[in-house]
Amino acid sequence: MTAGKANYSDRVTRPLLNRRLDGLGNSIFGVMSARAVATASINLGQGFPDVDGPREIAQAAADAILAGHGNQYPPPTGIPELRRAVARHQQRFYGLGYDPDTEVLITTGATEAIAAALLALLEPGDEVIAFEPYYDSYVAMIAMAGATRVPLTLTPPNFRPDLDELERKITSRTRLLLLNRPHNPTGMVLTAGETEAIARIAIDHDLLVITDEAYEHLTFDREHLPFATVPGMRERTVSIGSAGKTFSFTGWKVGWATGTPALVGAVRTTKQFLTYVSSGPFQYAVAQALDLPDGYFTAMADELKARRDLLADGLKTIGFEVYSPDGTYFITTDIAPLGEQDAMEFCLALPDRVGVVAIPSAVFYDDHPEAGRTMVRFAFCKRPEVLTEAVSRLSALAT
Repeated sequence: MTAGKANYSDRVTRPLLNRRLDGLGNSIFGVMSARAVATASINLGQGFPDVDGPREIAQAAADAILAGHGNQYPPPTGIPELRRAVARHQQRFYGLGYDPDTEVLITTGATEAIAAALLALLEPGDEVIAFEPYYDSYVAMIAMAGATRVPLTLTPPNFRPDLDELERKITSRTRLLLLNRPHNPTGMVLTAGETEAIARIAIDHDLLVITDEAYEHLTFDREHLPFATVPGMRERTVSIGSAGKTFSFTGWKVGWATGTPALVGAVRTTKQFLTYVSSGPFQYAVAQALDLPDGYFTAMADELKARRDLLADGLKTIGFEVYSPDGTYFITTDIAPLGEQDAMEFCLALPDRVGVVAIPSAVFYDDHPEAGRTMVRFAFCKRPEVLTEAVSRLSALAT
């Protein structure tokens, strides 16, 4: 019996460790948030706002709880009110028509939607092309599906994808493209030309596309264009959205997937064995939030752009090389001009040195870790006074 347990550990645990599911890169956020608390540091590491979203939306969640709406199991596909709201949102912002009964699935945040889509659509041995640096959960999810991750590495200063390289990476085993856009952690937003070119590659090679659009409304200098809007792409694309980033309620974990009945049906089949259902009362509140007027979405993006510029200007003054993002919550910087050569060591020491927490970009790289060796990511989804104080503390690095 002991031998059997050892054999099981060898067959299962070791391969998972080999795929970096238990490495520092996958726990750095918890480590750094704990360091922020222990050292009373300003946490510019994890991407969550320090102010809640609209009060009326929070009230809608409270009202749903008190009225008994969603306190018991909601429908596995999500409450009808939210599925209809997601369909209205896709039509309103992008001109995409989806049947709320067959083409919309509510999930436990975007992360579960991505996991369910990958587990549903991949077979062991399939290849997945994804932008590197990666949103950290992609590495684990692709490994869990038994597939092989193929990186398309984005490099500074602009982090644009090399489309010729993308096409060269496609093999007979390539099953799908997993594209995070707007891109976390670099903040890169694809141009219309890049979007159409990637779509043409997907069509020419008969590839599926999973597009993680959690930051779709958080763009500043370039408009977000969903892949599903490109002719020929709606039928091969699973589009994933999230309420957490758009409405500043990241703890509610409400997301969704849209696509054809066949694709959404496959994702639903997997999703039911992950969480089954979740976030019942919050679903009612998010349904209301998705119908907020256009002014809410534009004001939120404008406020974040101002905070981006505040932090970016401060970091430049201190001596960081700053790669200003087109969208998201994050700024990527290079610490080499400060005389620093190791971002991991820099970030681990930063709370004690100046009382600020950031994330070493190296944890977002897997195949090319040297590419992020001196890069550091800061989150700017904080109040202006907090960002100003963070810049003041970081200024000690220049002395």
